[in-house]
Amino acid sequence: MRQALLWEPQGNRVRCRLCPHGCRIAEGRAGICGVRRNVDGTLMAMTYGRISSIAVDPIEKKPVFHYFPGTNVLSIGSVGCTMRCGHCQNWQISRLKPEEAEDQLHELPPERVVDMAHKYRCPGVAFTYNEPVIWVEYVVDVARACREAGLYTVMVTNGWITREGLDLIGPLIDVWRVDVKGITDEQYRNLCKVPRIEPVLEMAEQARIHWRMHVEVVTNVVPTINDDEATLRGIAHWIHEALGREIPWHVTRFFPYLDLAELPPTPVETLRLARDIGRAEGLDFVYLGNVAEDGSEDTLCPECDAVAVRRSRYSVVDQRARDGECARCGRQLNMVQ
Repeated sequence: MRQALLWEPQGNRVRCRLCPHGCRIAEGRAGICGVRRNVDGTLMAMTYGRISSIAVDPIEKKPVFHYFPGTNVLSIGSVGCTMRCGHCQNWQISRLKPEEAEDQLHELPPERVVDMAHKYRCPGVAFTYNEPVIWVEYVVDVARACREAGLYTVMVTNGWITREGLDLIGPLIDVWRVDVKGITDEQYRNLCKVPRIEPVLEMAEQARIHWRMHVEVVTNVVPTINDDEATLRGIAHWIHEALGREIPWHVTRFFPYLDLAELPPTPVETLRLARDIGRAEGLDFVYLGNVAEDGSEDTLCPECDAVAVRRSRYSVVDQRARDGECARCGRQLNMVQ
């Protein structure tokens, strides 16, 4: 347990300023995330340094395709989330409260994260599995230790953060891998149980433009919810106009799960349509995820169509790009190597 950052007393409650929920939390209660609690009038971060999940993953599994492709990241997560997505793949930890998870949480001080990354030859660390924004005190300390050790850092996030929260971690995070789950407030209310989409889009823009993070966008395409052409075109258009044509867009297949178990899997044809829409809107890099289709994860040069990076199920099997450029024509690929 650690005293939280970004909060203020408000009468007999405390108000958290980390995410747009702006929870006003009574004594002994936690915010919507479940992990930031009012203890005797002080907001405490209940999961500081408490790990539920840790693994060595290919960075492609996040998915991040244009930042040190082919490398491994030490991936760490805890419990709790700011959203309640009906199709969450990690609901066992994202919907868990710290007091319910005593036997699942293990202490991992920030300096040990760096030691483990070196031990397992990981050049980077990813904050992932549950929503890392709610873990911000730990993220700051780990990311600072990583920066000093020459390791890169990745936030795998739903993007639900205030400007104040983003500015806290902005100098320390290298990659903002953000979910964009729809393009309207109604879609976010239905799918994620948050009232509006605007903070997600605005903070992705700030991460890219102000903090110069590498940004990649993921949309899990859910039948009847965000699979219509208007939604897909709206997301692709926003990426192009707000972030840039070179930003990778990963459109991934939904499988029946949790609250949305009655829906069918996303037809592969819908993902292909999303790819066509993304290209028509001017995006250079659109990838299909959760499908076994040759070439769907390959990075193609938008200038000469050469294969710059060939992938198979999260693994890089051939890498011809050099210093972020196409080996054939020299076109910049918005890729850090």
